[in-house]
Amino acid sequence: MNQHFFNFIKSTLHVIFIFTIAMAAVIAHAQENNNPIPEIVKVRAKGLGTFGGDVDIQTHVFKPNGAGPFPVLLFSHGRSGDQSERANLKNPLAFGHVRFWLNKGYAVVAPVRIGYGETGGADREGAGAKYDANGTCISRPDPANTAKYAMLSTEFVLQWVREQAWANKDRILLEGQSVGGLTTIALCAQNPPGVMGCINFAGGAGGSPASKGNMCHPEILGQMMAQYGASTKLPNIWFYAENDMYWGPESPKIWHKNFAEGGSASQFVATNPVPNADGHSLLLRGGTLWSLPLNAWLKKNNF
Repeated sequence: MNQHFFNFIKSTLHVIFIFTIAMAAVIAHAQENNNPIPEIVKVRAKGLGTFGGDVDIQTHVFKPNGAGPFPVLLFSHGRSGDQSERANLKNPLAFGHVRFWLNKGYAVVAPVRIGYGETGGADREGAGAKYDANGTCISRPDPANTAKYAMLSTEFVLQWVREQAWANKDRILLEGQSVGGLTTIALCAQNPPGVMGCINFAGGAGGSPASKGNMCHPEILGQMMAQYGASTKLPNIWFYAENDMYWGPESPKIWHKNFAEGGSASQFVATNPVPNADGHSLLLRGGTLWSLPLNAWLKKNNF
């Protein structure tokens, strides 16, 4: 073995050693913080890119221990009113909530929709709601536009889930927060194959915390919910906190009443105020308020 080749092998082994140490540090850091580590996959969405091209949806996948196939929780994230926050979205779902589902034996799939984070692309989900400096509504929003484009992204990921060997294609739950909750309700109304039920946390579009719950034209969402409820056949559960600064305490109750008149097996849970926070953060900060009724609903439906 000549000296040049020996030095090459030595250098290569050194690089591998440093890489191994670095990866071990990353994993140790994640374990130290008790955060599950996602697998990042790209789900091709045909025709949803710029000028009708394709776009890859960056999707976070978490799997429980074992070989599967696993039941799956497909999560839809919310929408910040700040464009820079939308562009820099890193984690579409809080790690604590990931653990909630992993502990139940579910795989968790959380896509970063088109227009957000590393998926990028044109942001078409805006509802067009506008408020003045006092939080007073000065526009007529279009939440149907938000639901339409958010659902288009999510449908591609749902189809991808059903094609995976590790996923039980007939045991899928949909769940979403805020705009993601509206996305979940809209998709649930299509009764897609493989979906067992749907979970809505603070779902809606067109609100603003500046309004302190006095959102722009809540009756528009009421009309939409009536339409969704007329076709929804899947069991579903809705969670809203009394101190939600986007929707207020009353509008969500009316939305659910309009929805439930369609006859689906739907349950509404109005929780106590989320302590020391905007109730819109119920999913993230109000686990003690929603975990018991959600667990009861899951058990009741054999989920």
